Amino acid sequence: MADELVDADGGPDSGTGTDLGSAERVRRRDETSAVLRLSEAEAAVLAGGPDDPPTGDTSDQRMILNMGPSHPSTHGVLRLILEMEGETVLRSKPVIGYLHTGMEKTAEDLTYLQGPTNVTRMDYAAPLFSELAFSLAVENLLDLEVPLRATWIRMLMCELNRVSSHLLFQATNGMDLGAVSMMIYGWREREEVLRFFEKVTGLRMNHNYIRPGGVAADLPEGWQADVRRLLDLIPPRLDEYDTLLTGQPIFRERLQGVGVMNPAEALALSATGPILRSTGYAWDLRRDEPYLAYDEVEFDVIVGTHGDAFDRYAIRLNEIRESLHIVEQILDLMPRGDFRAQDKKVTPPPRSRIDESMEALIHHFKIFTEGFHVPEGETYAAVESPRGEVGCYLVSDGGPKPYRMHIRGPSFVNLQTLPHLMEGGLIADGVAVISSVDPIMGEVDR
Repeated sequence: MADELVDADGGPDSGTGTDLGSAERVRRRDETSAVLRLSEAEAAVLAGGPDDPPTGDTSDQRMILNMGPSHPSTHGVLRLILEMEGETVLRSKPVIGYLHTGMEKTAEDLTYLQGPTNVTRMDYAAPLFSELAFSLAVENLLDLEVPLRATWIRMLMCELNRVSSHLLFQATNGMDLGAVSMMIYGWREREEVLRFFEKVTGLRMNHNYIRPGGVAADLPEGWQADVRRLLDLIPPRLDEYDTLLTGQPIFRERLQGVGVMNPAEALALSATGPILRSTGYAWDLRRDEPYLAYDEVEFDVIVGTHGDAFDRYAIRLNEIRESLHIVEQILDLMPRGDFRAQDKKVTPPPRSRIDESMEALIHHFKIFTEGFHVPEGETYAAVESPRGEVGCYLVSDGGPKPYRMHIRGPSFVNLQTLPHLMEGGLIADGVAVISSVDPIMGEVDR
């Protein structure tokens, strides 16, 4: 499977790209840190109020500015402390902690069967990936083999979820840059995917569909026709996005050369997903550390050349096309069989059996109240979500609930790239940079 290069036009790399970095930016990075190492109390003193006298040396006209939390421009409850010189951002500090949900601690009081209802609410734009990472980790500890059909259903749903998540990015990224019509169009296409999810899982978001042992229910009758409708509907709309945005001079001016990062910086900051691939570093867990049945389908890993906000836009647009290509293959390769493991210790009995058998009723009651016991041990499972590597580290003490759980949320890790992406740029580009990172704050504070 070849890597596909994306240049500033969103097409194959022509090899004529220019270096968008500047000598001044490199010099500043060598001499100082892009991160504003300042406590909130110190920032408050420096910022002062409108009636406060200026403090310290004001000859260089620097000031401390608070940006956010303001939804939707900061994509949730994200706050940035900026050190400004005029309209130029010298240093910045992301401040998180306004959306504590305690999901990792909550996991210790939930059975393994209840776990997906918890983690699905972390990345609410791509909930199926959190469910998948958690389920794979539990299955590793159980040494449980998942039926082939369940594996391919998981792939189908996750790739469609990648499509819906990237469509949401296209919508909000357009809105952040003033392209209001893009918000309407991106939302319109995403609705079609969510409508299919609702038909399969009963919910548009936070599905609790991927569970240890397989999936909650088989695909409904006529699902092939529904998926083929999406395959016919979305690609022409993507071409319209290309026409509307990719070649639009104002849109390109707002993104090209903004928020630049090179591969060494991205790797040093543990960035994954489109941020890492925009630098030209082709890393995708689906290809490099295959899980499910990704080694049985063909797809390209989309990479950029400049590592700027425009590359991150173009990568996500082209990743939608690759995901649809994978979905098309899944349609032809979907096997028959069970949609969940037939292990009575893990899988509840069919609902139809509950009315017929007292043993089935007792089994059902015990599974959903006490849960199933998982052997002692620890494991880590990671998958490629639309924002990068989402991983689940689980520790079991042999009981029906996790002893410890930690989620490696890509939004949390990717947010530490913000000071480096914003350094030396204009404050007007700040929202464009935040949008290009595409953070979901639900998985940041946990």
